[in-house]
Amino acid sequence: MTTKNDSLLDELSQSNEITLSVTGRKSGRTISLPIWFVRDDDRLYLLPVKGSDTQWYKNVMNNSLMQIEAGGAHSKVNAVAVTDSKQVSAVVERFRAKYGSADVRKYYSKFDVAIIAELR
Repeated sequence: MTTKNDSLLDELSQSNEITLSVTGRKSGRTISLPIWFVRDDDRLYLLPVKGSDTQWYKNVMNNSLMQIEAGGAHSKVNAVAVTDSKQVSAVVERFRAKYGSADVRKYYSKFDVAIIAELR
């Protein structure tokens, strides 16, 4: 039997980008944007491009419930902030391995936080 999360996991394995939807901390509206991710089994690692200055990260700190979507499959997940520098560095290394050091250096400017989301 295939579950909703199984189809999401299938889509994630074929994607380099997800659509992340968060609730605006001031507006209360749903804000959706494309972001990169790294998947490890049932865990997604997200890296805000401007670290703790990133708007979607600030929104997640106000309301940890997010929706992720890939290829039409979606799921609501809770965000867990990572601020320990060793753990953040490990997430950055995962991004470098998936997307390449040059692109991570090109698009990401601050490495002080990361987000972990459990898919199950």
